[in-house]
Amino acid sequence: MKNYELVLHRVEADLAAGRLRIGGRLPGERTLAEQLGISRPSVREAVRVLEAMGVVRTATGSGPEAGAVIVAEPVSPLTAVLRLHLATNHLPMGDVVQTRLLLESWSAREAAGRELEADELKAAEGLLDRMDDTGLSPEEFHLLDAEFHVALSGLAGNVLIAAVMTSLRSAIHGYVLAAVPNLPDWEAVAVGLRAEHREILAAVRGGEPERAASLVTAHIRGFYQAAQLAPFGGEGGTA
Repeated sequence: MKNYELVLHRVEADLAAGRLRIGGRLPGERTLAEQLGISRPSVREAVRVLEAMGVVRTATGSGPEAGAVIVAEPVSPLTAVLRLHLATNHLPMGDVVQTRLLLESWSAREAAGRELEADELKAAEGLLDRMDDTGLSPEEFHLLDAEFHVALSGLAGNVLIAAVMTSLRSAIHGYVLAAVPNLPDWEAVAVGLRAEHREILAAVRGGEPERAASLVTAHIRGFYQAAQLAPFGGEGGTA
């Protein structure tokens, strides 16, 4: 097993056991090296691979923001390959947004047309509950926001769509967070986003396919317009 796979398996195990959560930090380099029986350079290599895959985000230094932070749960090998490919290729923001509009409107419509069990909605509902914390920073909020959109797409039941959306998560989080300074009133925008998320999920839960698709499209385009991002193609949107 390659060294990065040892760290990846450790992350998966800690997430499953509740020892790590999205937004949590990996143990330090020395600690991981000792626990996994690998060298510190091997840990650094593993963290670089995990960052390219979109599993962690790193910051250098010795302050409270330093280290590797979990930004996404590891998933299937297909998603890992897509993540690695997307992480090493520049994606125009407009292309990401147009892809989101296509995938997420379709996914919301399909999800609302399915007979979903309460357990299937728990992950999305839990993310919305966590986003209700008014003490979240914009970065923390948008990590959960991107996770919610991935979870919402997963409710459509299409494995490939879910893999593509998961792979796009880091790109989505990156351009959305970069747009925050353009917002005239972040707090007001956050209140609106919370309400829109709840409305979208309610439409999915209530079995309203066209309403769910319309709401998610308006949600994505609305953030794009609020952030005054440059137009692209003939479409608009981000969220």
